[in-house]
Amino acid sequence: MKLINPYPLRIDEELMEELKEMAEAHSRSVNKELEYLIKMAIRKYNQEKGNEARRKKKTS
Repeated sequence: MKLINPYPLRIDEELMEELKEMAEAHSRSVNKELEYLIKMAIRKYNQEKGNEARRKKKTS
């Protein structure tokens, strides 16, 4: 995978510790855990956006 833009993440220390625990529980690095969580959030957003677009079409 090509790095597009290395981005330094500023994150609360407690949140980072919880993220490390999650990553370890899923046998992932923190980076891969973040990538997975971001993908899931985008997928959910797109599904909700799609549902909203369908609702708008029905009411039009």
